[in-house]
Amino acid sequence: MELFYFMVFGALGAVVAALELSKNSKDRINTSPAFNSFKNNYLVVYSLMMAGDWLQGPYVYYLYSTYGFGKGEIGQLFIAGFGSSMLFGTIVGSLADKQGRRRACVTYCITYILSCITKHSPQYKILMIGRVLGGIATSLLFSAFESWLVAEHNKRGFEQQWLSLTFSKAIFLGNGLVAILSGLFGNLLVDSLSLGPVAPFDAAACFLAIGMAIILSSWTENFGDPSENKDLLTQFRGAAVAIASDEKIALLGAIQSLFEGSMYTFVFLWTPALSPNDEEIPHGFIFATFMLASMLGSSLASRLMARSSPRVESYMQIVFVISSASLLLPIITNFLVPPSKEKGGGISFAGCLQLLGFCTFEACVGIFWPSIMKMRSQYIPEEARSTIMNFFRIPLNIFVCIVLYNVNAFPITVMFGMCSIFLFVASILQRRLMAISDKPKMENWTAMKERDPEAEPLND
Repeated sequence: MELFYFMVFGALGAVVAALELSKNSKDRINTSPAFNSFKNNYLVVYSLMMAGDWLQGPYVYYLYSTYGFGKGEIGQLFIAGFGSSMLFGTIVGSLADKQGRRRACVTYCITYILSCITKHSPQYKILMIGRVLGGIATSLLFSAFESWLVAEHNKRGFEQQWLSLTFSKAIFLGNGLVAILSGLFGNLLVDSLSLGPVAPFDAAACFLAIGMAIILSSWTENFGDPSENKDLLTQFRGAAVAIASDEKIALLGAIQSLFEGSMYTFVFLWTPALSPNDEEIPHGFIFATFMLASMLGSSLASRLMARSSPRVESYMQIVFVISSASLLLPIITNFLVPPSKEKGGGISFAGCLQLLGFCTFEACVGIFWPSIMKMRSQYIPEEARSTIMNFFRIPLNIFVCIVLYNVNAFPITVMFGMCSIFLFVASILQRRLMAISDKPKMENWTAMKERDPEAEPLND
């Protein structure tokens, strides 16, 4: 079965290469040298930030286990990370809008570096502090950088469509290529050089420090609401009112929470799904395969967003339906393929089918990230962007904490079924979002029709 892993990886790599090399003028966006310089600077910083994050991921659980902690204690540490992201995320998001997004990005670097340093201690309390710091850093990573980019892009007067190019390239590099290279580099440090499980965290701190130096030397500051008299409570209230009063923002938040909640649940479930009887599977190689599938998705997204049709709101309905179907495979194979009771060995036939479905899901993840970024840039008001984006993460973090706490309470098929339902609901909400976003165009056309009976319908 080892040949199967190489065949899947090779096929995905060939498709990604073919997609990138076959792009024509319709798939590319003509930009200016000034924008290219701005974009490349951001991509370098974002890639360094993601390297600092990806280097840690594969070794967190392993490091805690080498310190002698059991599954329950490790679970509590993970819950602390998601819990702190939920509790402090909105606060740091609001501070980013008020005190400056560049400053928030630097704070991310410092906070995550401190979190990496705590990994040197085997004391449970120190590690818990590290998880809390990591949760705060995660909130900043997924809000402050995007908020700074959108504001700076608009401040410099670049065309709105060019944002989609930066988004898709950031996901292609940061969530694809950098993730693969980080996994290989971490494996080199831990296994080949025998530097121990804390080595990837030290390397992550170095990458974060380099990225912080670039931010301090080349980024300018931008803010959300410039009002000096607004405190945090007023900002929270303003963000909550914006979500409650604009159905498009509320729908976008619900869609994001449903998809990301399913995605993070998948992260915990794919290993037991592929090796239910302790089959020998190459975790690192499978992780790299998933990231390659994500690169495939981001490459597709860049093509889709470079064209005026289909719109993001339209094709994302299909993406959510496909992702929902892909996570049904563990349930389907459980019924159709007799489960093996033999312990150990290689991956089963059912596992091979599930791996293909999981790669499909990861391709949907690659499409999701730049697409949701583009929709957020369209619908979320600039003055409270970071605050609102972190509001969206509150239900997400609650959901993930509940899943982690009850991960052994339900069969794995039930968990996958729940994720599939959430993704299907996301497709329904996406359809509603598209209908609402089309309303102003229809209203404008109706008004034109009243003035000019021979007026033609407005095109996208």
